[in-house]
Amino acid sequence: MKSTVLQTESIGIKAKLSDYNQLIKFRLTFTVVLSSVLGYLIGMSGEINWTELNALILGGFLVVASSNGLNQIVEKNFDVLMTRTENRPLAQNRMTVLEAAIFCTVTGIVGVYLLGTFLNQYAAILGIGSLISYAFIYTPLKRVSSVAVYIGAIPGAIPPLLGWVAATGKFSAIAGILFLIQFIWQFPHFWAIAWILDDDYKKAGYRLLPLKSARSKASALLIILSCALLIPVSVIPCLIGMAGWASGIVITASSLALTILAIKLYRSLSMADAKILMFASIIYNPLVLISLLVDKI
Repeated sequence: MKSTVLQTESIGIKAKLSDYNQLIKFRLTFTVVLSSVLGYLIGMSGEINWTELNALILGGFLVVASSNGLNQIVEKNFDVLMTRTENRPLAQNRMTVLEAAIFCTVTGIVGVYLLGTFLNQYAAILGIGSLISYAFIYTPLKRVSSVAVYIGAIPGAIPPLLGWVAATGKFSAIAGILFLIQFIWQFPHFWAIAWILDDDYKKAGYRLLPLKSARSKASALLIILSCALLIPVSVIPCLIGMAGWASGIVITASSLALTILAIKLYRSLSMADAKILMFASIIYNPLVLISLLVDKI
């Protein structure tokens, strides 16, 4: 009997942990924090300050976790309408809104506190800005207009900027370039995802492709333009002395590759080519940051 009770409790704990894993979108949160860490390493001088780096990792993780949880609180009644989100804990009432709200409030406050206490006030301000703009501006705007993607690209581009500012304690042209590259990159990335999931998004009333024509030549053309815009931006790090030509070549070649894949999507308008572009865009972001870091070393 005691063994049965322990097994039941173990299953309950695992189920609750699984729910929190879904609430914070652990894998997405991890990739966002990785961008911040790479931005920090690119910006730092001298030896690694492990106290700062650990504060960045934990503080950043908590802020992003809070943002993702708040996103699901706002979208609770719409998540249940879509296949990809219908099993989320809030959508299925396995977790109450109050429980999620308390968790998100605590993680958000603690995360910002860590950024501000162990790093600097700019890192804390960026953390607060990303949380508010993602959870309370981008999230509700998704059902109103495709402009939401442009708004969402702002908090999405903050992580490497936050990392740089955490390391240097200041804003600079280099910080701006890190932000700009990640800002522009998000358009082909998110539009490729929206292309694949457009039917599912429509169930909840979301409009995330750039135009009302949805999976059309016109929408695909905007995806091409967003990729092509990365090509001249790729050269800027070399021109301002941020990086050498080795990383410049890597970033430019990667941007050109994305553009070619976007052109393929324009020609075919196929789901297969949208998936290829999406996976390529996932590789693009860490590749760019790592190439800048390696070039610095």
